[in-house]
Amino acid sequence: MLLADSAQVADQKLYVMGGGWSFIGPEVGPFALALLAQIEWWESDIAHNFRLELQDEDARPVLLGEPGQPIAVEGAIEVSRPPGHPEGTALHVPLAINFSPMPIPPGQRYVWALTVDSSPDRVWRVAFNVRAAAEN
Repeated sequence: MLLADSAQVADQKLYVMGGGWSFIGPEVGPFALALLAQIEWWESDIAHNFRLELQDEDARPVLLGEPGQPIAVEGAIEVSRPPGHPEGTALHVPLAINFSPMPIPPGQRYVWALTVDSSPDRVWRVAFNVRAAAEN
């Protein structure tokens, strides 16, 4: 997982602009998460469910709006082995998830947590800091 200004997938390739940052703000404008999923040979043709959730530094979900909804993306990845793919070789699935500006509080650290198949052993994290607002 990589934080970026923007990302897209084309021709099974991941295109990333402004990738690899860990500080943003104090206002959080549009940004993206670029992901490259590696599906093992024996896990092909199986749907793998995922949940990507924004958490605070204490691993609590960040809630927005009323009545306070978590910021999360859910989906599934399922890939088949293409003809001629070498036996035992993992398959790569590029994903680009772009976000609109978010009204999250400045001066704090946040974490995107990606959980696959609801397994505590299959969690990946990428953290970032939102700069504090300038004082006048």
